[in-house]
Amino acid sequence: MNPAEAYILKQDEPFKSILLQLQTIIEAIVPEAELLYKWRIPFYYYNGIPLCFLNQSKDYVDFAFWHRDQLPKYTELFVSTNRKTVTSLRFKTVADIKDDAIVYVLHRQLEINTNPFKLIRKSKS
Repeated sequence: MNPAEAYILKQDEPFKSILLQLQTIIEAIVPEAELLYKWRIPFYYYNGIPLCFLNQSKDYVDFAFWHRDQLPKYTELFVSTNRKTVTSLRFKTVADIKDDAIVYVLHRQLEINTNPFKLIRKSKS
């Protein structure tokens, strides 16, 4: 078992169920995505480019991603307070998960297909 999978499985409920549901959706939409363990959290990469990451924090799970300025739909669900580059969909229960929003974000991230870390580094220059 890779460390990202171990991270998911060691979480308490309801967070483990939320993370497993998100993992299932991501891998169904992007079966070629690679689940890696970066910065102590699960990251999904596609063709070497970060697609999204999952993070359990406080009383919720973040499905986090970049390029919010290029995502015109579902913006009312996005959480970007106190963040410069990352946006997320936040879930406290499995019932909170909006499959259509996640599918939209994943498809748009694949279309954008730009490494967000290169953009972040470039903008700081």
